[in-house]
Amino acid sequence: MKKKLIPYLYSFPSLLTIGVIVLFPIIYTGYISFTNMNVYHWFDFTFIGGENYKKALLVFDSGFLPALVRTILWTLINVVLQLVIAFFISLGLNAEGMKLKTFYKTLLMFPWAMPGYVSILLWRMGMYNTEFGLLNQWLRGMGFPGVNWLSSDTIAFISCVAVNLWLALPFMIMIIDGALQSIDKSYYESARIEGAGFFAQIHKLTIPLIRPVIAPAVILTTFTTFKQFDIIYLLTQQQGAKSGADIHTIISYAYEKAFITNNYGYSSAISIIIFALLIVLSAITRRDLREEGT
Repeated sequence: MKKKLIPYLYSFPSLLTIGVIVLFPIIYTGYISFTNMNVYHWFDFTFIGGENYKKALLVFDSGFLPALVRTILWTLINVVLQLVIAFFISLGLNAEGMKLKTFYKTLLMFPWAMPGYVSILLWRMGMYNTEFGLLNQWLRGMGFPGVNWLSSDTIAFISCVAVNLWLALPFMIMIIDGALQSIDKSYYESARIEGAGFFAQIHKLTIPLIRPVIAPAVILTTFTTFKQFDIIYLLTQQQGAKSGADIHTIISYAYEKAFITNNYGYSSAISIIIFALLIVLSAITRRDLREEGT
């Protein structure tokens, strides 16, 4: 009996630390989500049941549902573009006769190596600035008027997607490039002998062979993109430097309700909903990975 208890005794400090750092904040957030804690009720908050959840999920004007739809759209667009663009760039890097491959791969890794905060602010001030930004200088040089890249919702959304691609593409390129290098070249020689063209080789050979390698990377990218905060916030929502666009994702929306309007009960409900969505998404992806493995 004592031998069975020894492993639990040894692991108790770690389990206690995890409980204090991880489990307690989740449980406390769940508790706060059923109260009216806000800037007017710091200490005298009361239990209001599921009102915060009703407001988030059933009231479209609350802002959560539009933010959720925008988050899903943001995730789909970014993941698909990353996958497609990175795939064709990786094909080019692995083309026969390509010179300076190492140099190009090193250059492509540069955006990923830079701190994200620095890159985002450089894009905001150096590329998207209305008066001095490089993009507007190019446009004016070609005789076109300048564009307010971050002031309207649609253009700001596209601008944020461009920055996210700049930051995230190197990772996907690295994964797909490694997967392509792992394919035995004799497969392509056999395919060419059988008369398969370029696109037939990609469809019948390349994609099936690299799918098991890139599937985990796609899932990781999906999670990372879904809970993306810094790009949209720093480009459009940063306090004292708001651009005028209202393109909240659920993460930036929860942040605003918690730390700008100080509505902690409502923001806690949103956080729990986000947590539940991530759990469901994780369960789905785990099932897909198991099916992929079999």
